[in-house]
Amino acid sequence: MTPGEHAPDPRGARSPAEFLARLQALKDWSGLTYRELSARAEARGDVLPRSTVANMLSRATLPREELLTAFVRACGTGPAALEEWRTVRRELEGRRGYGDASDPGEAAPEAPDPDPDPVPDPDPDPDPVPAPEERHPDPEGPGPAREQLPAPGEPPASGELPASEQLPASGEPPVWPGAPADGPRNPGPGARFRIRRLLVPAVAVAALVFAGVSVVAFLRDGHTGHPPRTPTAPAAGDVRIRVVGTDFCLGERRGTRSGQVYQVPCAAAGVPLYALAEAGDGRWRIASDHPDYGAGCSGLPSGGRVPGAPYEDSECGDPTRIEEFSLEPHGTPVRGYRIVPAGSAPPGGCVTVVGDRAAAWSRLAQAPCAPDAAGQLFDFDRRD
Repeated sequence: MTPGEHAPDPRGARSPAEFLARLQALKDWSGLTYRELSARAEARGDVLPRSTVANMLSRATLPREELLTAFVRACGTGPAALEEWRTVRRELEGRRGYGDASDPGEAAPEAPDPDPDPVPDPDPDPDPVPAPEERHPDPEGPGPAREQLPAPGEPPASGELPASEQLPASGEPPVWPGAPADGPRNPGPGARFRIRRLLVPAVAVAALVFAGVSVVAFLRDGHTGHPPRTPTAPAAGDVRIRVVGTDFCLGERRGTRSGQVYQVPCAAAGVPLYALAEAGDGRWRIASDHPDYGAGCSGLPSGGRVPGAPYEDSECGDPTRIEEFSLEPHGTPVRGYRIVPAGSAPPGGCVTVVGDRAAAWSRLAQAPCAPDAAGQLFDFDRRD
């Protein structure tokens, strides 16, 4: 839910398809996953199975009024807005030629889906939240607050010295300011002493600038005391996804239901287990296997349209999520691989470690691909 942004208004809908599009926009506005919507509804005494919500939003028929009521309330609207949604639904239902608003194949309300069940859910459960919070009122309380996304990456530091500090390329002695243009080619001892006295500080400054640039580039590349290693190229099979130049690997915080992916110490990584699967046309799926929630896919909610969309694990198959990626090599020689959302809107986004990149449990989200690829390079170690 974006602060200051008004909830979508159903009153402009002129057909069931437009009404369903506004319901999808309401879900996007709420920033809640299907699991979180189901949990919110259950807390209010409503029945809203997550699979039913996914089916409702994928159809072109009006939902039952009781399903609409539970969904709109779970999204966080007030009583007045809820009544507007009901009124528009009744008007569309009553228009001649539409007939019964309920889909003939729509089943009666299902029993609430028990989230803690470790058996994989075959129904889609996608569209994670822009802010990582609990998908169910667990005793652990809400997940960590989201950090503010960094500004787009800075251009790489240049090791080139300013023209004022560069030495002449030729073997000619430098011509200093104030020296006569037609002066003698071989200055006397006094002139040479003055030149040396000016040249020594200039060389010292140039050396300091070069050293500073080298240190900045060294740190920005993520090599904080870690020797460079040859990155492992993507290949189908079980992998451990490592953040290049660190001892961090990708994983979730067990005990929460947000699906948010973080960088965690590789020694403690393992929830979930990851594997790469080829999706065709040079694209990849990153499959996850969670000990509590079963099989899933890493992805971005809402087609990556939300700025700073969180990189999360959830059930596979939701058409509103981006679940395919290009794994693009970066650098010569290759320093690592970017995880680039396929079909992300707007283009030019990369999966990025945001916040403090030197700290464990910094989360991953979509951010603009930076020229220096800071926090955006990964390799794919084979997992036994």
